[in-house]
Order: sequence, then C-alpha cells, then structure tokens
Amino acid sequence: MEFSRDEIERYARHIVLSDLGGPGQQKLKRARVLVVGAGGLGAPLVQYLAAAGVGTIGIVDDDDVSLSNLQRQVIHDTASVGIPKVASAAVAVARINPHVALEPHHFRLTQENAGALIRRYDIVADGSDNFATRYLVSDAGLRERKPVVMAAVTRFDGSVTTLKPWLTGADGRPNPTYRCLNPEPPPDGLLPTCAEVGIIGALPGVIGSIQALEVIKEITGIGEGLVGRLLLYDSRDARFETVRYAFDPANPLTGTTVAG
Repeated sequence: MEFSRDEIERYARHIVLSDLGGPGQQKLKRARVLVVGAGGLGAPLVQYLAAAGVGTIGIVDDDDVSLSNLQRQVIHDTASVGIPKVASAAVAVARINPHVALEPHHFRLTQENAGALIRRYDIVADGSDNFATRYLVSDAGLRERKPVVMAAVTRFDGSVTTLKPWLTGADGRPNPTYRCLNPEPPPDGLLPTCAEVGIIGALPGVIGSIQALEVIKEITGIGEGLVGRLLLYDSRDARFETVRYAFDPANPLTGTTVAG
C-alpha cells in the first residue's frame, strides 16, 4: 500500500516519529475503525482518526444534529442542525482528509445487528451515552474478538478503558471484560442524563482525544494500552487517576464464557 506525495507530506510528523514511522502509518491506512456515536466523544474521535489517516472509519448513530449538541459536539455546526449526525460527520471527514473512507450507519445498534456490524471492523471506539449500548458493544466485541476502546463523560468527569477480554494478561488470567468493571447496568432512572445535569463543553474533547490516541496505539502497537486499567479525569480539579480492575469469573460474560 503506497503513499501518494500528498499523503507523505500530510503524515510527515508521523513518519518521522521513531515509534510510528512509515510502517505505523501504513497500519493506520489499512485500519478499519467503528465509532459508536457521533456526539460529544465521537466528534474528537472522528476528527483525530481522520487526521491521523485511518483508512476507513465507520460511524453508527441514529440521531440528528440538534442545536443543544453544538456546545460540545464540534464536528457539527449550525448548518448541520436537523440532519443525521452520520451525514454531518461524513462532510467533516471529507473536509479533514480526502484519503479517508467514511462508512455511515444511520441506525441504532441492537442485539440483532451489533455482531454483524462490529465484525466488519478491526477495532471499535465506543462513545455512546448510555449503559445499554455500552454493554451491547462490549459483549459483541468479546464475541467477535475485536478490541473496544470505551469512554464516558458526565458533568466534569470522564473515563477511558480498553477491552480485549479474549486474551490473557501478564498474570496468566484472562483480561477483564466490561462486566468485570461494571457487573450489571444501573436501574433505569438511577443516574441522571446529560440533559438533566449538564456537561462542561470541552470535557468530551479531552476524553475523546485520549480515546482516539488509545485507538491509534492499538492499531500501531505503540506503548501500553488501558487493558485492565480505567483512566479517570476530574476536569474541575484537573486531576488524572488510573484504577486497575481484574478478571472476575463470577460475572455473566467473561473471557472464558461468551454465553450471556
């Protein structure tokens, strides 16, 4: 897979980066990444993955752009209000990098379609805003053996982790699943929504950018990922913290049983 002159200049800062270089950029060009959600987290995810030269980006989202999105969902603009978010994202990707193929999926993920969709990609970046989708994506990622880089934001707080539960960790135990971190979803209505409690606008940009970086690291094999580690960010007090979590055989869906 050769680079054009334009691509060589476009990715020059990657190509001269010792840990990435030309081979790493080739991996990015060949990669297929599925972004779940084209909202607050999906916006920086798509921007940085496209700018980095990820060859194919799929985006699944059934929502349309609303005016209240624009305070944080910076891939969209005022002219996009009322159109599907995946269509608005496609316009943005074409503007950022014409060498990237964008595959829009304007529907909601369900138990029936999640596996078939995830199977088409190398890695999943989940930026959804609800627990039902997170469990759906993480479970399907395990069944399809696809890495999932998962992030979440609310009010002033954000988190990022990476899931590869079909593999074994350095301790000889299976890597943890999302259910090892959160065994069961909270009851409906227990946790307030973003619309109810609000969110600081720049926070998804911080967390989504970290999430994009973790995706790029997974594709290129750079550094240590966030498998078994939950990165927490408190934007109000400007504090990062990393919490370790481990495989739990008591959970209903683990790396040793995919029936759930």
